[in-house]
Order: sequence, then structure tokens, then C-alpha cells
Amino acid sequence: MIPFLQHNPTRLWFGKDQITQLSNEVGENKRVLLVYGGGSIKRNGVYDAVINQLKQVNAEIFELTGVEPNPRLTTVHKGIEICKTEKIDLILAMGGGSVIDCTKAISIGATYEGNVWDIITRKATATSALPFGTVLTLAATGSEMNSISVISNWEENEKRGWGSPLVYPTFSILDPTYTFSVPLDQTIYGVVDMMSHALEQYFHRIDNTPMIDGFMESFLKTVMNAGKELVNDLENFSLRETIMYAGTTAFNDTFSNGTDGGDWGSHQIEHALSALYDIPHGGGLAIVFPNWMKYCAEFDPTRMKMLAVNVLGVSAEGKTDLEVAHEGADALRSFWNSLGAPNRLADYDIDDSRLDELVEKSFMKDQVGSYKILNKDDVREILKMSM
Repeated sequence: MIPFLQHNPTRLWFGKDQITQLSNEVGENKRVLLVYGGGSIKRNGVYDAVINQLKQVNAEIFELTGVEPNPRLTTVHKGIEICKTEKIDLILAMGGGSVIDCTKAISIGATYEGNVWDIITRKATATSALPFGTVLTLAATGSEMNSISVISNWEENEKRGWGSPLVYPTFSILDPTYTFSVPLDQTIYGVVDMMSHALEQYFHRIDNTPMIDGFMESFLKTVMNAGKELVNDLENFSLRETIMYAGTTAFNDTFSNGTDGGDWGSHQIEHALSALYDIPHGGGLAIVFPNWMKYCAEFDPTRMKMLAVNVLGVSAEGKTDLEVAHEGADALRSFWNSLGAPNRLADYDIDDSRLDELVEKSFMKDQVGSYKILNKDDVREILKMSM
């Protein structure tokens, strides 16, 4: 292991009816901006429950609606303008990772005099942010308990991941019943996304990490077992509870303790795909990651083999490490396909006509990957495998 600091300042309220904690978290007489996407929170009762809590503490309420599944910079700018004009005290994100990611960018931009895109693209450093909380309605990204955000600049076809210690949510409220209304496709994408977060952290290059590796292996098996049942029983409280907590745990810093943080090259490739084609993030990962895994196994199959044997049920008897690694990648793809996740980019009507652009967009950061550092030819081959 390598030395590490573990500090996560987010207060997590987890379980049924935890929305009752909201009034205490907000406090009296605050000017609150509600940020959310479509009308689902009004149909499933979340909106009414939040408004009831805010009325109890005499909050003055403002709203920003219509946050996109891949949240856009234009929407962030709208939220920043509301915060500055209305002198907002607290932002409350109601939704999934996209709404929370948008809120993180708003919170930073609300106290910054320049263009928030400068912070997102690392041309400037944030020094302050408005406080914000979350009411989670979709288990997937873990954004409710981390300092990471992803924003799309649609005008420039760029999708950027960024982070700051200033954008940990002050508090997050997670009630599994709020995810009952999540449709099947979004439930599937959520399972893929949280598994991908664990998988990407699993592919690190640090020795003597048996406990963290074991955590991730146990996590993956738990999510696989719950996920295959959940897709056939969408209002099962126990299954929703397991998956909701799993989504948070996958990306709240726990799995990176003592490691180099893992390999996020597949995420960078998927960000290029959704920047150009606006596809669901989980769908893109379901296509790209098994191909990344199979391609990188040619470089070093060690951890691919470990994952295949310890998690995916592949027997290593009489096989080379590379053969076991390839079977593991195939087993992972088969599992995601069994849930209903897409198999190839053609499922989204994506062909190789913009392949060169996809490769270039994958290199928005200086480096793609760490378990294997990918060059442009490597990325091109992984994309070709995904077509």
C-alpha cells in the first residue's frame, strides 16, 4: 500500500423516511435553489416531501429545472445566474448523478467571477463554493458522496470530468423508496456505472492491497447478485437498498485507499463517445470496458485473471493467464448483456465515421490510463473492438 489520507466530509442520511432530516440540515430562513431534471420527482412524491420540509424552516424557494442526463454547461450558467441574482444561501440537488454534477459546477461558479468552464478545464482553481445538499433519486454515480463532477460543453463537443475538495456535498439524503420509479433502462445503466467505478479502481498497480481488493471483489459480487434480481423486481425495497448504498460506496474514496486510484482510461473513452453522441454513460461503459479489459490483458493479464477467478467464476485450470483474462472480459460482458445493457456501439447507431474525432476527444487529459498507458493507436483499437 501507499500512504493515504481518508477524509469524506459529507453527512450521509440513509434509509426510509430520512427526508425528515432535511429541515434540520437546511436551517431557518434560507434562500434555497432547487435543482432537478424532469417531472419524475413530482410524480413520485419527492418534490412534495422536499417542499414540505423547506416550508417548516421558512425557506424561500427558487428553482432550476431541466438538467440534462449529460448535464450541459449552458444549464450550469443558468444556475449560476440565479445564485448570484437571488443571493442563494444553499443549493439542493434532487435527482441522480447528472443533477448533482450540475449542482457542483453551479456551487463553484456562484462564487467565481470568471467562466466556470475555466475551472472545469483546469485553467483556474476554485477557492470557494456555495454549500449544497442532495436528495438522491437514482443509484449510479456516487456523486452524492464525492468531489467529482462531469460537465458537457455541447457547443464544443467536450465532456470533462473535474473535481475539487470544495464540492463534497454538505449532506446527502438517500431513501431507497425514492428509486422505485427509476425505469428499467436507467436501473441497468446505474448497475453498470457503479460496477465500472469499482472495476476501474481495481486495476491499480500497487502491491500488498489484499483488504481493498477484497472489498472491491465482495462489492462486485454483491451488486451482481442484487442487480440480476432487481431488473425483474424494480420495487423490491431490499434490492433497491443494496444497490443504492453500493452506488455510494463505489465512489466515495473508500476503494482507492492505499492505491494509485486505478485506471480510468475506459471512462475517458466513454466521455468522448457521449460528448459526440450524447449516449447514456452506463450504456457506453457497458460497451467499452470489457473491450478495454481484453485489450489491456495483452499487456499484463495479472489483475484481469484475478478478477475473472475471484469474481466472475472463471476456472483457471489448464489455461494461460491471458486465456483466463479474456474469459473474464467475456463473462463480464455476458453479465451486463443479461441485464439488458448494450453490446456494441452499433446498438446506438454509431459507426466509424467519426473515429478520428473520438480518438482525439479521448485525450482531453494528458494521459489516458495508468494500468496500461494508452496511446492514440491503442484507443483506436479499443473503439474498433467496440463498434
